Amino acid sequence: MKNLFAAALLAASAMTATAAPAAARPACLTECTPRIGIVSAFGQEADILVGQTRSPRTWTINGNRFTTGVLRGVPVVIVLSGVSMVNSTMVTQLMVDHFRVQRLVMSGIAGGVDPAHHVGDVIVPDRWAMPLEVFWNRDSVLPATCGKAADVSCLGLKLASADGRPLPPFSLATAAGAVPTGLFMRENFVMTAANAPAGEFRFDYPVDAAMLAVAREIRPTLARCGPKATKPPATEPDPALCVKTTPQVIVGGRGVSGTAFLANPQYRTYLFEQLHAETFEMETAALAHVAYANGIPYIAFRSLSDLAGAEEFNADAVALFASGLAETNEAAVTLAFLEGWRRRK
Repeated sequence: MKNLFAAALLAASAMTATAAPAAARPACLTECTPRIGIVSAFGQEADILVGQTRSPRTWTINGNRFTTGVLRGVPVVIVLSGVSMVNSTMVTQLMVDHFRVQRLVMSGIAGGVDPAHHVGDVIVPDRWAMPLEVFWNRDSVLPATCGKAADVSCLGLKLASADGRPLPPFSLATAAGAVPTGLFMRENFVMTAANAPAGEFRFDYPVDAAMLAVAREIRPTLARCGPKATKPPATEPDPALCVKTTPQVIVGGRGVSGTAFLANPQYRTYLFEQLHAETFEMETAALAHVAYANGIPYIAFRSLSDLAGAEEFNADAVALFASGLAETNEAAVTLAFLEGWRRRK
């Protein structure tokens, strides 16, 4: 009898637990002031931003150091992601979970894809993609895994397309002719509160229109020579530590990110011809994926270090890093954007 009573009590408890509404997920786990989250992929630039942050406070979460405070009149939280798509994804989601992030900004260094740009230019794309998310086929023939050409849906995949046609795969040019790699770009699956439970496939992650509008309006002063270019007792900067062309802020076009450090000029040309890509790096599209999944507007600023995969020596690339110009100009754009955003409100 006692056993029957105990069983009934357990069953009633289980029913009560099942019927009880699920506890609401906290909007933030650590600090709940509404902020713009700034994720930097380049340590020296993060140091500049943190150094100018008023009332800074440091929070260490899973070993990652987040700094909260006010930067150019805007409440912010700043973190260094570290290189790679994996680190960018992990740190961005960690920031979103632990702080009340209303908008996201990514900044750092990138390789150039459009040969018309110069070392030191800061690129602000209007969308980001991940072209190295691929279906690796045996050759350049469209995969027909699920019964017809270009259909890979039975694998839970979707090939990337333009104008209703799959994007062509990458091929390597050799003296003996083109060598097919079988690398077909594909779209990413992403789940959000809005599209659940089906989810959706995406190739591009558009930047927030309001943030992009502010980026088009800012006019930061970008230098040719970094702070380390002038060494006492000299009063003029060392020309060897200055880039030849005054850097500009260039807004628009597509940025691309991948898990590879791009040092292949043929693949760079492929990205430029097929995607009209402006720049290539290893973090922003991952942040964009996290931003989209969480419904958070984002933008990214990337300073060009070189032409990705260029084989010739580039003195400008040496000057960019040796003089501290990379982080100085990148920080200048981020700060100008924050000032513009504060004025807009």
